[in-house]
Amino acid sequence: MAQRQIKLGAFIPTTSQHAAGWRHPESRPQDHLSIDYAIELAKTAEKGLFDAYFLADGLSVSWSHGASKDSHTLGYTDKAVGFEPVTLFAAISAVTKNIGFIATASTTYEDPYLLARKFASLDHISKGRAAWNVVTTSAASTARNFSLQQHPDPALRYERADEFIEVVQKLWDSWEDDAFKYDKETGQFFEVSKSHEPLHSGKYFNVQGALNVPRPPQGYPVIVQAGQSEDGRELAAKHAEVIFTSQQSLADAQGFYRDVKSRLVKYGRHADDLRIMPGVSIFVAQTEEEAKAKYDLLNSLILPDVGRGLLAGLAGGIDLSKYDLDKSIPKISDADLTFSSRQQLMIDIAKEHNFTIRQLYEYIASARGHWTLIGTPEQVVDQLQEWFENEAADGFNVLPPSTPTGLNDFIEFIVPELQRRGLFRTEYEGTTLRENLGLKRPENQYVLTERNKAAEAS
Repeated sequence: MAQRQIKLGAFIPTTSQHAAGWRHPESRPQDHLSIDYAIELAKTAEKGLFDAYFLADGLSVSWSHGASKDSHTLGYTDKAVGFEPVTLFAAISAVTKNIGFIATASTTYEDPYLLARKFASLDHISKGRAAWNVVTTSAASTARNFSLQQHPDPALRYERADEFIEVVQKLWDSWEDDAFKYDKETGQFFEVSKSHEPLHSGKYFNVQGALNVPRPPQGYPVIVQAGQSEDGRELAAKHAEVIFTSQQSLADAQGFYRDVKSRLVKYGRHADDLRIMPGVSIFVAQTEEEAKAKYDLLNSLILPDVGRGLLAGLAGGIDLSKYDLDKSIPKISDADLTFSSRQQLMIDIAKEHNFTIRQLYEYIASARGHWTLIGTPEQVVDQLQEWFENEAADGFNVLPPSTPTGLNDFIEFIVPELQRRGLFRTEYEGTTLRENLGLKRPENQYVLTERNKAAEAS
């Protein structure tokens, strides 16, 4: 049996991951809307044999506290203003061959038919390399961009997301794999009996007609999800094939891994149907001192108002502007707490390390609360291997702190060390994202239903 190997996603926004990454001497923020630059990054990641290029996305401009739209000198947002991911990936797919594309899209603010159509299209355009990162959208500011008076609460958003995914999968199954005949002699373009209308009537959606795009090459684009709350874990167990998660320690990562994997059985799924890939930001060099210098350089570029704003955005909008940066984190009143999974993570990190406000924002600036590693290739890979071999991860979503330098460093230093240990591929296994991730291709649900009926009748 082939040795189990690490899977890798590359989370590479053109403006960098670290809060001050765009200020790095070698970063190119002026190119963040350059398709040529995005293609360059994708080709670099493909050279490094990454499974997929991952992009987060939001549907509003999220201004950080202390660097708001009124702060003309800073003009900083904690989410870069950039390309819509599916559009971008459609363009990049034409000039790449193997790397997959994980595009974020919201079940709260999008429509199932339109979303199913654009992801099916991307899967065809990329020849089977598309993935949908399912989000329910946490930013309350999004509501005012979509004619809503208020942002739906989390429980409602997750309930809607469950039905949303169900509808989208029905739409992707509108056509059987061999429905289209293209028979010039008989004049038969497709076989009518191999088309299926969803006829879906549910709590949130009423979608009746078939999708006007043939079934995607992968059956379904790969389903990715990132929720860590109870609702998020349950949604992932039911639908997700890749989870992007935030963990700080081996014990926490193992707890999350075992919990979510154990939930799959209730949905008739196997543990191997899901890849759990924690986020990791890596500062690496030939020596530990050089790696630490890279880390310190980026942290020295964080403006205090940006650091406070970063914390406010991650901690549910809590205002830290009146507190001394070099004093311990103040006790936050219960009225200011929403207890989102990310807010709780910030509180736990601060308590564990007894951080000041400045130390906390420096600690999370590189990866927004994801795991951060600093060291030589051997030191970094030792830790990645420990998680991979001890039920904490099936792979990692790599968040290079600066672009393009952090991505180049990972490929130069980490990939060869992973390969030397037999932990990572030396060539792509297949041509589709599913093949490279080792995920099975889903059967058409209508075909499967008819087969089961025939088996019961016989």
